[in-house]
Amino acid sequence: MHFLVQSVPTYSVTKLVTMIKSLTAREVFKRCPQVKQQLWGGEFWSDGYFASTVGKHGDESMIAQYVKNQGNDYLQLHRDEQLALF
Repeated sequence: MHFLVQSVPTYSVTKLVTMIKSLTAREVFKRCPQVKQQLWGGEFWSDGYFASTVGKHGDESMIAQYVKNQGNDYLQLHRDEQLALF
């Protein structure tokens, strides 16, 4: 799963990832309670993450396009919705 996140410098990447994982897992379990029963140990996310940054002068549109196109070669089993996290 790929996210393009814009944040303020006062939030660390670790804090952002923790919040995203927590909020998205909670929302998935609320909307589809049967999912938790099918997961190993009932955990939605695996440990760890990879993060990269885009600076003030970076090409944000190129990265946004990359994130948007991820998974286009695969059958998507979800609805295209955006969750409001804040």
